[in-house]
Amino acid sequence: MPDKLKQLADLRSQRWLAPDDMRSFAHRQRLQQMGLRREEFMTRPVIGIVNTWSDLSPCHAHMRERAEAVKRGILMAGGMPFELPAMSLGEVMVKPTTMIYRNLLAIETEELLRSLPIDGAVLMGGCDKTTPGLLMGALSADLPCIFVPAGPMLSDRHRGQVVGAGTHTKKFWDEYVAGNLEQPEWISLEARMTRAPGTCNTMGTASTMTSIVEAMGFTLPGATSIPAMDSAHTRMCSASGERIVGMVWEDLKPSRFFIRAAVENGIVAYMALGGSTNAAIHTIAIAGRGNVDLTLDEIARVGANIPVLADVFPSGARLMEDFYYAGGLPALLSELKPRLSLDCMSVNGKTLGDNLAAFEAGQRPQNEDAIRPLNNPVTEGAALGVLRGNLAPSGAVIKPSAASPHLLKHRGRALVFDSIAEMNAQIHAPDLDVDADTVLVLRGGGPIGAPGMPEWGNLPIPKKLLAAGVRDMLRISDARMSGTHYGTCVLHVAPEAAAGGPLALIRTGDIIELDVEAGRLDVLLSVEELASRRESWRAPPKARQRGYIRLYVDHVTQADKGCDFDFLAGFEEPVEPPIF
Repeated sequence: MPDKLKQLADLRSQRWLAPDDMRSFAHRQRLQQMGLRREEFMTRPVIGIVNTWSDLSPCHAHMRERAEAVKRGILMAGGMPFELPAMSLGEVMVKPTTMIYRNLLAIETEELLRSLPIDGAVLMGGCDKTTPGLLMGALSADLPCIFVPAGPMLSDRHRGQVVGAGTHTKKFWDEYVAGNLEQPEWISLEARMTRAPGTCNTMGTASTMTSIVEAMGFTLPGATSIPAMDSAHTRMCSASGERIVGMVWEDLKPSRFFIRAAVENGIVAYMALGGSTNAAIHTIAIAGRGNVDLTLDEIARVGANIPVLADVFPSGARLMEDFYYAGGLPALLSELKPRLSLDCMSVNGKTLGDNLAAFEAGQRPQNEDAIRPLNNPVTEGAALGVLRGNLAPSGAVIKPSAASPHLLKHRGRALVFDSIAEMNAQIHAPDLDVDADTVLVLRGGGPIGAPGMPEWGNLPIPKKLLAAGVRDMLRISDARMSGTHYGTCVLHVAPEAAAGGPLALIRTGDIIELDVEAGRLDVLLSVEELASRRESWRAPPKARQRGYIRLYVDHVTQADKGCDFDFLAGFEEPVEPPIF
């Protein structure tokens, strides 16, 4: 709690509403045009609810109703809520990939908060790219803000087996392609595996990112683990609405509590969750917007020797609902206290240490199956491995906890695909020259090349190998992979092929060597041979683009830099708009 609270005259919204001039008269007039009484907006903090609800975003399908709970909390605390629709980045439906629009949501969020008479904001989202997009924009705007996560969907079973969104879609697809699953059963799974609103019920990018954001201090304690359809989720929304009003009076904006130690708390949680590889890109981008310079090597350093404690697919064998019943993120963070900076501030005005002490003093659930202690981890294997070598001078990543142990040190012959279309046309050909030791390589899937870095990195196993019982191979690309998926996939190779990275130079038949323990990814070619190939390399022609996509291709940074725009990365003091 600050020594001195803001007064009404200090509120940002008063610049629009308080002056006795014609312009402010028009502002007040238009608010009353919507049926508001003068007293409702002249003497209260104005709270913007940035809501990413959409009819085509199943992860956020319930957020229209949840916004009403947020409004209830804001009104109860003496604020005035205004709902601000923002772009909804629902995975699967958005093409070519939601990743290409993350930065657009960040721009929209920043400009919504900057251009309107907003004193504080509630950020409502949860699907993969929505969380970082909202946070990036809010950090740049630097107004008091609180994040309200969408929450994971309900659990499901099939033939008595626990099944999770994304993870088991891939497993069942492989069996279907191999001929082990009949079409009627495959079709029946469409309506069963994702049976309610909410984000994926596995530890995909959605739950990874919302959990990281909670560990950084942007949510009420425990908010990110609550299932979307649980009544506790509605209560959390109301409590978040109530809290943002207090944050405005306290002037508790991100620049006051978002520090390097908070970022590192998020990384520690990320590793213990067995989180998505995509989180590395998003965390770097979020950190940069908050004036924290973060690199892949620093993520690896902070996350070193932190085992996976969350027994949730794809690294574990349970679902997010089990994680919630075991105490959710507060229970996980309690196990990690020796590795956390407990004096970091959270949006509730208390330190992380205070919040964990309050959790531990309550009726803490005990379930060492879903959330393990440090001395009994799900796996000692890291959630993220950072690789470098002559194939990835700026870095690449892999998820050892979801990979096959026997492939973490591997040498094999490359089979190179120049595009996703080429791969799709050839991968299941009966005469494809491939065996279980082959290294499948896809290029052209990076931020510029695709564009937008789609989730192409979990290359399909060739049909003839699936039929022979092969379920994993070493795969390498400059693309990403769904956080719900698994396999020995080297991802985010930087620089990407389209930018002239070494991935552009390799050919089918080259020998590639991976050593995750040593952090190496190399093609066994001499410096002279690589230089010779570079002399003859020509950048592929850029596809004809217009509008935002053209802006993206021209200004996006590489994966190791967070894929932010070069003109937005970093932190600058927000500039208030002139009011004429």
